[in-house]
Amino acid sequence: MGKLDDSILQVLDDYKAAVFEKDVDSFVALYDKDVLVFDMWGAWSYNGIESWRDMAAGWFSSLGTERVIVDFSDAQAIVAQDLAVVHAFVTYKAVTAEGVELRSLDNRLTVTLRLKGEAWKIIHEHTSAPIDLDTAKAIFKRC
Repeated sequence: MGKLDDSILQVLDDYKAAVFEKDVDSFVALYDKDVLVFDMWGAWSYNGIESWRDMAAGWFSSLGTERVIVDFSDAQAIVAQDLAVVHAFVTYKAVTAEGVELRSLDNRLTVTLRLKGEAWKIIHEHTSAPIDLDTAKAIFKRC
C-alpha cells in the first residue's frame, strides 16, 4: 500500500495503543465528533462522540487491572480523495497485568474515515460476528 494508505492504517495502530493503555481521550480522538457506531455490544448504536466516550470509559474501567491487546489482520483500505474505508478482522485478547491471556474473541470491523485537516477521523464504525445457523449464537472465533 502507498504512503496515503499507511497514514490511514496508522489509525489502527493508534486504536491498539489507546485500548491497551485504557486511554479514553486517545481512543475517542480517533473519531469524528459526529461519529455513528454500530457496535456488537450493549447498544443498537452510538450517535456522537459523547455516547462513544461513555462506552469507552465504561469498557476501560470494567477491565480493572486487565489489559486488552488488539490485533488487526487482513486490513485493507480503499481511498477516494478525503474518504477511506478500512476493513479488517480484529482479535481482542484480555490479559492479566503480567501478560497472561485470559480470554479472546474475534470480530469483523469496517470503518469509514474522512480526512479532517491533516488527520483521518473515523466517521462510522461497524463491528460484527457471524451467527451460527443452528444455535443463533454469535461465532467469536475466526475459522
